[in-house]
Parts: sequence; structure tokens; C-alpha cells
Amino acid sequence: MGKNTKTILLGLLPLQILLVKWASYHPDFVETYYSTGVYPFISQGLRILFGWIPFSMGDLLYLSLIVLIVRYLYRNRKSIKTRPLAILKDFGVLLSVIYFLFHFLWGLNYYRQPITWKLGLEREYSQKDLVSMIEYLTLKSNTFQFDITGDSLTPVQIPYSKKEIFKKTKAGYGELEKQYPDFAYTFSSQKSSLFSVPLTYMGYGGYINPFTNEAQVNGITPRFRLPTVSGHEVGHQVGYSAEDATNFIGFWVSSINDDLYFKYAAYSHALGYCLSDLAKKDEEKFKEMMTGLHLGVRENYREINRFWAKYDNPLEPVFKSIFNTFLKANNQKEGIASYNSVVGLLISYHKKYGF
Repeated sequence: MGKNTKTILLGLLPLQILLVKWASYHPDFVETYYSTGVYPFISQGLRILFGWIPFSMGDLLYLSLIVLIVRYLYRNRKSIKTRPLAILKDFGVLLSVIYFLFHFLWGLNYYRQPITWKLGLEREYSQKDLVSMIEYLTLKSNTFQFDITGDSLTPVQIPYSKKEIFKKTKAGYGELEKQYPDFAYTFSSQKSSLFSVPLTYMGYGGYINPFTNEAQVNGITPRFRLPTVSGHEVGHQVGYSAEDATNFIGFWVSSINDDLYFKYAAYSHALGYCLSDLAKKDEEKFKEMMTGLHLGVRENYREINRFWAKYDNPLEPVFKSIFNTFLKANNQKEGIASYNSVVGLLISYHKKYGF
């Protein structure tokens, strides 16, 4: 790459930052011209390009980038001291290119109108609302657990492969599209991450690759959790970046699925978020509500807890802190706590539309 080209690309970085900042103050513009305008074509094009490949191209892209950076630093190790500005310029150029691709291919969705605007929902709720929601979700979770296992003691074990779960997730989006065409999902690109073990040590259930538009799920997560994780990551693909929104979409698309296992996954996952929220506000009431769960449902929760406990490590809080900073820098003021904001969306949607 020539010096002039590098200079131009580096000079474009502050302009890009200003444009993204402008976009953050104009969600209507982003919603109309990007999120529901050009982005669906970008997303579909990338899924057509990479979705048919059975492994994650995005993971390989990240791995290749790391290798190239290490190789560059090794080959230019002497120049780091003798020509530090030239090294910094090269990294500035790389940052400029990545910054552009990230926002153009997916990241501008951080600045669209929130899902509360689209569905007319509120995030505020009372503890009374929360308890009522827990009672309802407990009833649904217990019912589906019993329907699947034939008793109240046996935990649910989903019999499907990951590929079957991905296919059923796409079918769920087909049902959702009948109500809301904006959630149309064609040319599926859902994959198990090549980095599932590292993701687990970092504490993540999946992620969207913004450069290839692949929905990556943590492939070693307990199977009964995968329907909502898959639905969550596809929610990112269809244009929602906020974590509370995609947590809600993951519930929504799994709950309207015809499959009983998906329905159980949806209601039990939503119940877990609500119970966790209640535990922070009223521990005694939380203990009381837990007694209403079938033993089979509680065993599924223990399964999840045992899974994450097995990979507990001192670096996980560091990774969570980095991701928290990333979210806050991308228009999610609550940071990682925004995952739990799904509780308000669940309560508000149930009040308004029912499920």
C-alpha cells in the first residue's frame, strides 16, 4: 500500500468517527436508510456468500488477522524503536479500515430506533409485575417440562443436533415474519464457533460476526439452552444490536415455534432472567417463588450452573469488563447489564400482546 493511500485512509478515521457520532443523534435516519434500507441487502448478501460453508469463516478471519499482526510485529520489531510513528501509522490505517467495515456491514444498527419504539413497549415495571410474570412463566415452564418428560422430576434433554436446532430456529423466524415482515430471515448462516471453548472461558454463549454476518453459537453450551441462544444471534443478523432486544427476540422466536422443546427453552430461559432479577430485589420472595418450579426445571437450571462453574476462571471478569466497555462505547449505556433489561421487555410485551 502506497504512502499516499495510507495517509488518506488514516485521515478518514476522524471523519468516520464524526459521522458515527452524528448517526447516534439521528436514530430515525439510521432506521430508515440503514437498518431497514441498505442493511437487509448487506446482511443477506453476506449470508449468501458465507452461509453455505459448513465452518465459521469469521472465526478464521479473526485468527488470520491475529497471525498477520503478530507476523508484522515480528518482522518490524527493530522498527518499533527506530520508526515508531511509521508503525503507529500502519496500525491507524488498519483501525480505519476495520472501523469502516464494522459500521458499514453491521455496527450502525447500534444507533437505530430501539425495539421498544418498534413494538410500543416500556422497560419500567413494578415488583408486583415481576412476581406476576414469574408466576406465569413458572406455569408455562412446568407445563412444557411435564408435556415433554411425562413427570415433574426429569430435566428436559433436547434430542436435536445443532444443525436441526438451527433449522428449527429459521422456521421460528418464518412464523415471526408473518406478524412482522422486518424479521424475515432467508439464507440462513448459523454456525457453531470454532472457538467455543475459549468463548466458554470468557463467559459467552455466542456472538455475531459483523464482517461475515455469521451467527456464531457456543457449540458446547447445554443443548436445551441453544434454541434461545440461536434465536438471539439471528436477532443480531436481522439488524438488532442491543442485547436486551436480541434476548427478547431469542425468547419470542423460540416461544412461537411449533416445537415443544423450543417452547420449553424459551419460557424457562425467560423465567431464569426474571428469577435472577427478583433475587436481587427480594431474596425471600425469590426463595418462595423457586418452590413452585418442578424439580425437572430446577435440575435444568443446575445443569447450566454446573456447566459455567466448570469453566470459571479469574480472567472471565476481565473479558466481561472489556465487553462492557465495548457496549457502552456503542450506544448501550447499561453495558453488559443490558442483557437483564429483557425482563422489562417481557413484562411490557405480555401486558400489551400476551404470549
